[in-house]
Amino acid sequence: MEDKYQNNIGASVELHENATTQDNLREHNASLGSVMLGHKKIVWWTFFFAMSAVAWGFDAQVNGAMLSVPQFRADFGEVYGDQHVIPAAWLSAFNLASSATQFFGGFICSYISDRFGRRQAMGVGIIFCIGGVAGEMSSTSRPAFLVSKLVLGIALGHFLTIGPMYCSELSPVILRGVTTAGVNLGIACGQLLSNAFVKAFGSRTDHWAYRAPFAFQLFFVLVLSVGLPFAPESPWYLVRQDRLDEARKVLTSLYSSEEEVDIKLAAIQETIREDRLADQSRYIDCFRGTDRTRTLISVGAFACQHFTGIIFVLGYSTYFFELAGLPTAESFDLGVGVTACGVTGNILSWFVVNSYGRRKVFVQGMIFLTMLLFLIGIMDVVPTSGAKWVQSACTVIYAFVYFMTIGAMAFVLQGETSSPALRAKTSALCTATQAVFGIVMNVAIPYMVNPNEADLKGKVGFVFGGLSLIATIGSYFYVPELKGRTFDEINRMFIARVPPRKMGSYVIEPRETEKGVAE
Repeated sequence: MEDKYQNNIGASVELHENATTQDNLREHNASLGSVMLGHKKIVWWTFFFAMSAVAWGFDAQVNGAMLSVPQFRADFGEVYGDQHVIPAAWLSAFNLASSATQFFGGFICSYISDRFGRRQAMGVGIIFCIGGVAGEMSSTSRPAFLVSKLVLGIALGHFLTIGPMYCSELSPVILRGVTTAGVNLGIACGQLLSNAFVKAFGSRTDHWAYRAPFAFQLFFVLVLSVGLPFAPESPWYLVRQDRLDEARKVLTSLYSSEEEVDIKLAAIQETIREDRLADQSRYIDCFRGTDRTRTLISVGAFACQHFTGIIFVLGYSTYFFELAGLPTAESFDLGVGVTACGVTGNILSWFVVNSYGRRKVFVQGMIFLTMLLFLIGIMDVVPTSGAKWVQSACTVIYAFVYFMTIGAMAFVLQGETSSPALRAKTSALCTATQAVFGIVMNVAIPYMVNPNEADLKGKVGFVFGGLSLIATIGSYFYVPELKGRTFDEINRMFIARVPPRKMGSYVIEPRETEKGVAE
């Protein structure tokens, strides 16, 4: 009986390995056009979850943009000379509040995602978002506004965690780079909408000068709430929960042929079976063995974003333009232009991610951004009237390059390098990384740029230029090329301890089943 049982296990494993081989071949032979046209539901639902990042981008941008709204400064600031200024301590508190609770929101989302599913995690994020936005709109004092930002931060932690996780799990290989980069498009769209609403209402002389931009987020939450009940659950989550019938039902709704469903389901089962952590994973496992490298690559990509000064250049762009001496109206226009260029750059990232890969785009983007930061700093010490326009131009170009390169690629790397069993936890760690750096930068930057503090203005470019140079060197050695690789192949490369910078050219040895197919 025991021999018969072992034979059945062996036959099952061989069946799944054959399915994995067939799934790998199908993935490699698929074209972007065929996937876009043949799997429209996958395209739609990954886009839907990626757009949850709109709220994160909106909040990140509106914090700095509100500094340029006179009525906001009048209601929440104090008189300094002949103008109203938000005290640096409160300004830092407003800006870091969302980041502080975002840290915990990511871990809460990870727990809910692994325990109850990806859809339920999104639903919890929506509830917190409604509470936070309602509080922002009704606040009349600094403490009340601060509490509202804390509540909203929990929602933002959910959105930033669930988007890349869901997109990477649902997408075919050829589409995975586009959909995970789409999370950054959501951020860019949120920033663009934030600047647009601030420009439209910021010149008002009543409370709606800042309440109207906040109110927009309720419309966004309504769209998510209406669509979420119809969204499919991640088949990877369902298989890990041994809910195979439900996983098959989801895959049947997403794929056209029964044969394709059988192969995909068996391939997911085999990839999860080979993962030694299975369902007993803990956060400490993210830093053990080969998973340590995978985790550090994922979180390191987001650290690079902050080393390039993303919060300074984009979050404070409108305020920076005013401090540089540009008229308020032109500062608003340039602020909108910066985020518009970011949206354009992110859309272009969909084409470069599949054409040039992840590594080349990320490393070259880091080099270019480093040069722009140093140029911003240099222009601040050049005593000419045209220097401020060069700084402004550099900021606009920065937004375009950032969103086309490291802004988008960080989410792609997060979705691809994390192991299946640790994906939710790795995503939470990435969100935590964003939160910690957000806290540090939002505390430091107001003291750097405020006229009643260090008043460095564009000289901050030297600070971030130096940090960016260090990050560029690190990215050269640790950013992998995973274009066209299935999760099964990615797992095997990390298990084989292939150096990340050599993964693009690494030739994967075929499985025994693949050898049989070849023969």
